[in-house]
Amino acid sequence: MASTTDFLSSTDLDASQTRGVLDLADAMRRDWPTPARTLENTSVALIFEKPSLRTRTSFDVGLSRLGADVTYLDQSASPLGDRESIKDFTMTLERYTDAIVARVRRHTVLQEMARHASVPIVNALSDVEHPCQALGDAMTIRAACGRLEGVKIAYIGDGNNVCHSLLLTMAALGSSVTVVAPSAYEPDHDILAAARERASATGGSIELATDPEAIAGHDVVYTDTWVSMGSESERDERVEAFQRYRVTAASMAAAATNGTVPFFMHCLPAFRGVEVDDAVIDGATSLVYEQAENRMHAQNALITTLLGRTTANTKGATP
Repeated sequence: MASTTDFLSSTDLDASQTRGVLDLADAMRRDWPTPARTLENTSVALIFEKPSLRTRTSFDVGLSRLGADVTYLDQSASPLGDRESIKDFTMTLERYTDAIVARVRRHTVLQEMARHASVPIVNALSDVEHPCQALGDAMTIRAACGRLEGVKIAYIGDGNNVCHSLLLTMAALGSSVTVVAPSAYEPDHDILAAARERASATGGSIELATDPEAIAGHDVVYTDTWVSMGSESERDERVEAFQRYRVTAASMAAAATNGTVPFFMHCLPAFRGVEVDDAVIDGATSLVYEQAENRMHAQNALITTLLGRTTANTKGATP
């Protein structure tokens, strides 16, 4: 890591570091289900303020398989900072663990934890970013397309935390991302600016569009739920605003280039028949379950890197 051992944002890894993590993740996937136990004699805390299937299981199973002791702390009934201060919580927990992985409601909680911790803090989802998802996504896209430089990705739907990390990560890797969304639901403008700055150094690009037909000509079409956890009160308004942005078999066929239908991605959970039709998510070009698996390998590689265990690597390979 260049200046920090935390991973709160996709910007905490530069392009070279991101590629290093992805290379290690590929090696770990090749070795699965019997990877080298690179994390023996380490302890990792998993803190969850929000429910999860993929994030919790991928961290728990993945890190355990590498030899780490994993402790799960359910904070859904008592969010961080309620029962005791975030400082006291963090400085106590770091005495027991080598890394803290947290899935939180507010990004500012992660930032405060990082101010007080001397062990790595890893963002397992916040209201601003989902950087571990983006690492898994990059790994998936590279495997499917054979490269990252020059790959064209259309993200259609809500410019949310998943979109933010996808923009920042793929821009650093030389990909081009077009966000197709209603103007009221565009990504955060500061994150757009940061992504464009990263893209300017790698030959990538970041574009915005409001017309759903703008997904044409891309290698990948990516969407996410229109109603994320925390925005349930806006459900009716959001469903109405995004109706034109549903990914259907017809829209994917129309987006085909020279008869080649784009790959489809979704971080899950998906609301079938809402943001995406069954025919797409279950279709031949869908990568959704590859994404789910690759989250685990990418996270394993990330934690291994943050804890400086890459010299032990997987079965003698060098990242």
